[in-house]
Amino acid sequence: MPGGGRSHPLDPLRHGGEALMWRRLRSFDRSVQLLMVNQLTINTGFYMLMPYLAGHLSDGLGMAAWSVGLILGMRNLSQQGMFLIGGTLADRLGYRPVILAGCLLRTAGFALLAFAANLPALLIASAMTGFAGALFNPAVRAYLAHDAGPRRVEAFALFNVFYQVGILIGPPIGLALAVVDFRLVCLVAAGTFALLTMLQYLALPPCRTSTPPAGPVLADWRAVITNRPFMLFTLAMAGSYTLSFQVYLALPLELDSSAAVSVLFVVSAVVAVVGQVRVTDWARRRWTGPQAITRGLACMAAAFLPLVVYGALWPGSAPVRLAAVLACAVLLALGTVLAYPFEMDRIVALSGDRMVATHYGLYNMVAGIGIALGNLVTGLLVDIVPGAVPWLLLTALGLVCLSAVRTLDRRGLLTPPSERPALI
Repeated sequence: MPGGGRSHPLDPLRHGGEALMWRRLRSFDRSVQLLMVNQLTINTGFYMLMPYLAGHLSDGLGMAAWSVGLILGMRNLSQQGMFLIGGTLADRLGYRPVILAGCLLRTAGFALLAFAANLPALLIASAMTGFAGALFNPAVRAYLAHDAGPRRVEAFALFNVFYQVGILIGPPIGLALAVVDFRLVCLVAAGTFALLTMLQYLALPPCRTSTPPAGPVLADWRAVITNRPFMLFTLAMAGSYTLSFQVYLALPLELDSSAAVSVLFVVSAVVAVVGQVRVTDWARRRWTGPQAITRGLACMAAAFLPLVVYGALWPGSAPVRLAAVLACAVLLALGTVLAYPFEMDRIVALSGDRMVATHYGLYNMVAGIGIALGNLVTGLLVDIVPGAVPWLLLTALGLVCLSAVRTLDRRGLLTPPSERPALI
């Protein structure tokens, strides 16, 4: 008996055929549809600007490399470090106002980037854009989980499609605008978020948990941190984000042209866009959520083996290197596609449907720490011990994550009492 999915009378895949994406989207409530468009717009606006910010700072403004790194690091720190704050605010104030505040703050941050020319102003603009993400990311996911109800695995699969489409179309839009002027990129991105803010203000219904937290904030955080199954799952999954992030770090370093790097990103996004819903439906019919996650982690761990083989058998061969990098990207994307919807669903399940945004916020913050530490170690390994060693260690990290999640599942820690079958 398949344990990963829940049937629903509106599920358009009950008759064996593959539904068109628009039909699947229309089967959800209007609020869920709007959240999908919301994420598409957020990623489009973000990725039309951020890939070109470093070049603008160094070439356009003539800033030193350390200044560029500080500005970009400020954005990452203000987002990853503030996820818990954003999730807490969403649970206490309601999801809609926090989403609106995040989009409005990013509008202001991108507009400031268009005119800022000194380090303090650029640091403020970067911090604003980062904190904006910390506000709306947990709130959007908690809102989506709330309104999708028993279809949240399916909803998160579709959500990831819209997420990836934004990553796919944002950079070429930004590149076309940057040919004219980088300020135009910033202003169009800011305008995109301004329109999104207005759309959500007019059309997104209010939503919050039925029992919002009423006690001290520290008590909320203590309750989340002492949620042992959730924290163990969070720590077990943290390493997987280091693996998926290598699409942006180690894999581009293996390529010798910007065109090849562009192909890498396109291939990764296309796999997610084309395969996400199909893979999720296929997995739901066969596995429980934790089983799908472990298989996704196995795919991510195996993703680096083509690079191990390349380094051992054909070192220095450019065509083989490109093939190995693209194979790695495809497997990483497939692993993420397989695990992601069930991973997001587990967070809600392990939260007990209480303070869901706070749980998402802490989860994202720990994932961000994992990315930072993992990238530091990976970068050092690539510099110090080039060859197969970094790829073997990344494979080992994936296997550790897989083993940890499987152990938690076998001990019943990933299945809350509400999901366990009743004893007769």
